[in-house]
Amino acid sequence: MDFTIPADLEAYYAELEAFIEAEIEPLVAKDDNVRFFDHRREHARTDWEAGGLPRPEWEDLLRQARKAADAAGHWRFSAPEQYGGRDGSNLWMAVIRDRFAQRGLGLHNDLQNEHSIVGNFPFVAMFDTFGTAEQKAEFILGGFKGTRRVAFGLTEPGHGSDATWMETRAVPEARGGVPGWRIDGEKMWITGMHVATHCATFARTGGADGEARGITCFLVPNPTPGLKIEEWMWTFNMPTDHPRLSLTNVWVPDAAILGEEGRGLALAQSFVHQNRIRQAASSLGAAQYCVEESVRYARERKPFGEELAKNQAIQFPLVELATQCEMLRLLIYKTAWEMDNMPHEEIERTISDRISMCNYWANRLVCEAADRAMQVHGGIGYSRHKPFEHIYRHHRRYRITEGAEEIQMRKVAAYLFGYLGPRKSKFG
Repeated sequence: MDFTIPADLEAYYAELEAFIEAEIEPLVAKDDNVRFFDHRREHARTDWEAGGLPRPEWEDLLRQARKAADAAGHWRFSAPEQYGGRDGSNLWMAVIRDRFAQRGLGLHNDLQNEHSIVGNFPFVAMFDTFGTAEQKAEFILGGFKGTRRVAFGLTEPGHGSDATWMETRAVPEARGGVPGWRIDGEKMWITGMHVATHCATFARTGGADGEARGITCFLVPNPTPGLKIEEWMWTFNMPTDHPRLSLTNVWVPDAAILGEEGRGLALAQSFVHQNRIRQAASSLGAAQYCVEESVRYARERKPFGEELAKNQAIQFPLVELATQCEMLRLLIYKTAWEMDNMPHEEIERTISDRISMCNYWANRLVCEAADRAMQVHGGIGYSRHKPFEHIYRHHRRYRITEGAEEIQMRKVAAYLFGYLGPRKSKFG
């Protein structure tokens, strides 16, 4: 067994660090852009008078960073080569995301907006696997050009973790002689609708409530008649781009279906593993950052004439967090490597439980680490002059939104007790 990070990966990460220093950090230093990352960050990013949406200046800065990263060949790293990427593997993405988060808050990797100079593109994989040739050209290439942005319309006000009971309905209906579908219902927490050109809207087209089959994905243009943003949901960490929306007599043609009719949930679930392992790596990196900053502060701070770090009440909690970071890093990297070394369809059947282990534990760990960092730093740790409150408020969302940790633990339990996965035969 060889646990060495590949030399070519280390070389590429050095290239990324040089790019950040040469291109990204000067952007932050320009025109007081540091306001988006210092104690003014929440106000600087949030247009309070526009429903709490991101300020245009903030999103423009993110676009500038992505444009520079794309020109340098980094932004599309994880995308397939045929779309201008480098086929970045799960292991490489895990290492990069872990190390990016260890750098702390910055324009290089701001997860509040799912922004990074090394992008993650779940919709590229979805369209590449399930889309028609026309949809691939429009949404993958258009996505990279910035002419297409797709929001993910699965969750509903009354139905969160279990989408099989969704109430949004689509029925066949021709208009102007064109076959199509009428869609009626409600959706909630549909991230990015303020800039989305389309909403991938999931609706029941057949089957019974509670069944996985019978749900279809429709690419609904935004705006379109009958699609209404009811309100923007203010969140623990602002700004928000998560609305509650309604669909009333919304019509789309047959060509708007993504994938097979009635097989929409399979489409929705097919790439959660890729997202979850990368997001787990980011939470791990943020946890490591909190530990390292706490260690540094404890060595520098000298209450009563002695280093704060000499107190076991300071040492032991950080020792436990550092230990968990090391163990989790091994599991994340190993799981990402396994994902890269098996057919995509095998992941769900064999190691989906370990991906859930990585994700729910990383998201819990970063919250514990941020909380501990606040405690070690005392009053200044509680203030917004340190990033720990922002890290906590941001990563706390992932214990819910990346598949609630209870749902992920249920997945682990199903594999552990042999209801699913490789141990199923063991228990007959």
